[in-house]
Amino acid sequence: MARSVLNKKSLTFLESYLNNAAPTGYEWDGQKIWMEYLKPYVDEFFTDTYGTAVAVINPDAEFKVVIEGHADEISWYVNYISDDGLLYVIRNGGSDHQIAPSKIVNIHTEKEIIKGVFGWPAIHTRNKSKEEAPKPDNIFVDVGAKDKEEVEKMGIHVGCVITYPDTFHILNKDKFVCRALDNRMGGFMIAEVARLLHENKKELPFGLYITNSVQEEIGLRGAQMIAERIKPNVAIVTDVTHDTTTPMIDKKKQGLAEIGKGPVIAYAPAVQQKLRDLIVATATENKIPFQRAALSRATGTDTDAFAYSNSGVASALISLPLRYMHTTVEMVHRDDVENVIKLIYESLLKIKNGETFSYFD
Repeated sequence: MARSVLNKKSLTFLESYLNNAAPTGYEWDGQKIWMEYLKPYVDEFFTDTYGTAVAVINPDAEFKVVIEGHADEISWYVNYISDDGLLYVIRNGGSDHQIAPSKIVNIHTEKEIIKGVFGWPAIHTRNKSKEEAPKPDNIFVDVGAKDKEEVEKMGIHVGCVITYPDTFHILNKDKFVCRALDNRMGGFMIAEVARLLHENKKELPFGLYITNSVQEEIGLRGAQMIAERIKPNVAIVTDVTHDTTTPMIDKKKQGLAEIGKGPVIAYAPAVQQKLRDLIVATATENKIPFQRAALSRATGTDTDAFAYSNSGVASALISLPLRYMHTTVEMVHRDDVENVIKLIYESLLKIKNGETFSYFD
């Protein structure tokens, strides 16, 4: 396969997909963009009640392989509207309160998006001897309303979801930057795998279920549901992981991973060892650079949901190294994106129909 797997159409799709808001529990608009892009490359689609979208190649095959990413992004909920018209929030997923002050936000109402800002006292007015840091209970959104009644006339109510509007851009030629790369990049990468299989006329001996799960950010919920429906034999999951070379990260605790150095292959109890070994061998054989990560107990990704479903599914995790997770400036390296796509693609070509990966066969 040629070094570059992304093309102009790929990047146009990526930008459109990332710029669309898909907060946890409200992923459907993004799923429609994703399915529209995949339509030429797959045989059929199905969705579930909560919005997980699955594109299928060879739907009649008995043996089933999943490649999976998650579709949702972190956000906030309106939790309380004060008498003076300020909005206080709670998390929808792992939103970072420390980055909130001075950020512009979109409040999603039934009719339209209302702009607001996370306000914060000016530096001149703060007490330097006991300066208060941003916390979940003191950050607030200002929509320019004079009181609660005016807020409510805008259509804003408790339960409205709040997202950041930050859009996709490329930094220094090969760094992709945006909010929600965690894990919209996963959905993008598995879509690109499907495209390559189609364009290279590869015929798989099994059914391939390209799965874009919802609600990962609040506990792997979408993957839990869809794993029970698909009942796969094998699952290869992709998510992001921390670039630990940036400041204030302890490599002794977090391990070493760096953007630009290749996909990160996980070692963890939920990762089936023979499937992982196949992926490592595939990377080596195809000269795809890769890194390793050791994960104590759970992986914290949808891998856990698939691995422990249906009496056990052979599962593996290939992660994309990322800087500044759960901020609006998440950053990945284009080379890593391409190499994750290549590694999943080449690994699928190595899986045999009916392969159990059992050590007792």
